[in-house]
Amino acid sequence: QVQLVESGGGLVQAGGSLRLACVASGSIASHKTMRWYRQAPGNQRELVATISSGSTTDYVDSVKGRFIISRDNAKNTVYLQMNALKPEDTAVYYCNLRIYAVDYWGKGTLVTVSS
Repeated sequence: QVQLVESGGGLVQAGGSLRLACVASGSIASHKTMRWYRQAPGNQRELVATISSGSTTDYVDSVKGRFIISRDNAKNTVYLQMNALKPEDTAVYYCNLRIYAVDYWGKGTLVTVSS
């Protein structure tokens, strides 16, 4: 059973920065693609950023140039550095790991960006 625990959310003013972290139980996560999703109130969950086991990254257009996803396999941790935050970035951010077509999710961490 894989467990994912997110941290680092909070309240920040527009233009500010936050760094989210997601710690995975066990070492299998270091061999898998990891993803950050977000869900704003009333919206569907949206894929924000992806990092492969080889650290190839991809981002949704709305965060390109502002967010950076990275990973530390020794710590079984994936990070999301969020810069130049906007009110529209307000959401619960979730870490995701997919193993053999089974999705594992953390409980999420709330990011609130005030204008």
